[in-house]
Amino acid sequence: MSKGLFIKKTIKSLLDEAAETKHGLKRSLSAFNLVALGIGAIIGAGIFVLSGQAAAEYAGPGILLSFVLAAIICVFAALCYAEFASLIPIAGSAYSYAYVTMGELTAWIIGWGLTMEYLFSAATVSVGWSGYFVSLLQDIGLIVPKAIASAPLNYDVVTGWSQTGSLINVPAMLIVAIMGILVAVGIKAAASFNNVMVVIKMSVIVLFIGCGIAYINMDNLTPFIPENTGVWGQFGFSGVLRGAGVVFFAFIGFDALSTLAQEARNPQKDLPIGMLGSLGISTIVYIIVGVVLLGLVSYTILDVPDPIALAVNALGSKFVWLRFVIKLAILAGLTSVVLVMLLGQARIFYTMAQDGLMPKAFGKIHDKFHTPFFTTMMVTLACMIFAGVFPVGILGQLTSMGTLLAFAIVCFGILVLRYKQPTLHRPFKTPFVPWIPLAGTLACVIQMIALPGITWVQLIVWMCIGCWIYFTYGVKNSRVRALASKKK
Repeated sequence: MSKGLFIKKTIKSLLDEAAETKHGLKRSLSAFNLVALGIGAIIGAGIFVLSGQAAAEYAGPGILLSFVLAAIICVFAALCYAEFASLIPIAGSAYSYAYVTMGELTAWIIGWGLTMEYLFSAATVSVGWSGYFVSLLQDIGLIVPKAIASAPLNYDVVTGWSQTGSLINVPAMLIVAIMGILVAVGIKAAASFNNVMVVIKMSVIVLFIGCGIAYINMDNLTPFIPENTGVWGQFGFSGVLRGAGVVFFAFIGFDALSTLAQEARNPQKDLPIGMLGSLGISTIVYIIVGVVLLGLVSYTILDVPDPIALAVNALGSKFVWLRFVIKLAILAGLTSVVLVMLLGQARIFYTMAQDGLMPKAFGKIHDKFHTPFFTTMMVTLACMIFAGVFPVGILGQLTSMGTLLAFAIVCFGILVLRYKQPTLHRPFKTPFVPWIPLAGTLACVIQMIALPGITWVQLIVWMCIGCWIYFTYGVKNSRVRALASKKK
């Protein structure tokens, strides 16, 4: 049994799975669709919320450098993801990559860890969506009772869990349900809807830049890196580093494109374009919006849930209409993130079920919709429960931990595969190997170490649950193990 824990899949077997189209997923996504889905996943809460908080508490105008540093870490991971995605164009993402390079147990761990990223990210963003939706309704005179619009549970590092008095977060559950149904009935419909959401939020971002650029006060950008307060992470260069850790969450999502490999028309070419293209565009947008935001108002007053709306107020009464439009764009931005995360999670479970590590029902494709319909519905239901019951803080920390774990293993996996199978045909190659994979692995591990202790406790508990499932079900039903036994 111990030997079987590290049994590996072959590249050929994965390519055979990817080539299955009659009973598998339908290839309908173009490079444009993939770039749009990547932007849809990346540009969300990070640009509309986290930028102001990180500037006010940690980096000041130096938050622009924080964005660059966080983007560099993500570029390391994106280059490694792009090589794997072009080499192994299958829906399993980092789970499948780990299966080839480090064996079944590691693959299961990373697959279960990806659930922390995709499932909890969708839940986290839906809770944020709920807050903005309720705020928008209040602007037009409709009041949603708090009892049905916020989580019934709260968590404090000192006092632990407590009840808030609320019953359930209905708006958060509602947006998850709508996006889940859209994902279940067809990838093309989901991609088309995402395109509309991306156009809306990008149009409003351009509108904000166009209206605000003429009113930038350069005095607000000096000093660019405020003097450190004497506490590590509070301004100075250490604040820029701490800010990078905070805004890292803003770049999460491009990796979800690798789960769509079996639905891309030309995965070897289009997936690297989708991942690197969406990451590059989003980084440029973040920096430009950051310059306008910090130029309009002092960073000292940006520690608010809606920093861009605060900047719009600074433009004067003639731009009051823009605040309403900004909230609509934020809702569009968060909606597209929920959609892409549900897409990614459903396809991770689908691939794991194809390998026998999860029940067969999770690996079935709907005859009409050509999607993993049952899997999507189960993922949607689970996400609705998390979104309706748990606070955003707990969900957000788990998302970051799961993402960093996935990134670290993918970066390290490139090193392993380059060493063990150097002659493989790689349509896209990560440049400067081994330095970029090493830098990506090290950067992700350091970021994980910097996360709060409670997040590590949550990770250990989550992994214990995953290992229990693997050793009680996966070990007995693994198709790779069964095939290896037959050959013996």
